Amino acid sequence: MAESSNNEQKTGNNRFRKDKPWDTDDIDHWKIDEFKPEEISGPFTEESSFATLFPKYRESYLKEVWPLVTKALDKYGISCVLDLVEGSMTVKTTRKAYDPYSIMKARDLIKLLARSVPFEQAVKIMEDGVACDIIKIGNITRNKERYVKRRQRLIGPNGNTLKAIELLTQCYMMVQGNTVSAMGPYKGLKELRRIVLDCMKNIHPIYRIKELMIKRELAKDPKLADESWDRFLPNFKKKSAKKSKKVVIKEKKEYTPFPPAQELSKVDLQLASGEYFLSNKKK
Repeated sequence: MAESSNNEQKTGNNRFRKDKPWDTDDIDHWKIDEFKPEEISGPFTEESSFATLFPKYRESYLKEVWPLVTKALDKYGISCVLDLVEGSMTVKTTRKAYDPYSIMKARDLIKLLARSVPFEQAVKIMEDGVACDIIKIGNITRNKERYVKRRQRLIGPNGNTLKAIELLTQCYMMVQGNTVSAMGPYKGLKELRRIVLDCMKNIHPIYRIKELMIKRELAKDPKLADESWDRFLPNFKKKSAKKSKKVVIKEKKEYTPFPPAQELSKVDLQLASGEYFLSNKKK
């Protein structure tokens, strides 16, 4: 009877399935383990390198922090070069490098340093689970005044809007020139990019902030995990204010059936004044 009950439970392909020791609930299958030097058999066969340019005003700061950059990258077996003549930063793999993805992280580090992100914040990009995104906002609006106003909206009064975005997305954000540099988890970067691009398209960040705050509260309720949240989220419609047109009232002229009198020609005017009959000398 016991065998028949087991056969009834396992049907189709499941009858060949055996219980595995790693199929327990206490194991996190999504956890990314740290990459250690023991996991690689030998040095890389090829050298990988990335370079990026930096503006002139960053030169003095980069000179100060470059020893710290070299020390931070040396842990991962990556060498870095600061060229003040060309105004460029270069990162390369060495024979000590063990993590294949560390060169990509080092490339992001020099990109962030070039975009005015302080070293203390930029070095966090070397950690697992932290990514960066540099959003270009300079070519979205052509009007300079409109662009400056919309960019200022991202920062807000006393930087309050920027702080709110950072808290809700769990990302670091830096607005500099024609770009917005962001650092944080992938999910937060996706939301932050959406807020920035919508702001430059004339959708105020406060609407997205309200939406994120509601989602944050809804995520706490386990009953709503399998339900759609659309009914809770606000639906903001774009309203364009109607411009009042200036009404110009034209004065009505009196109707006359006769056409207007013909204007006198130059010869007629000379005849009327007598100038026509004068000789050339007297003229």
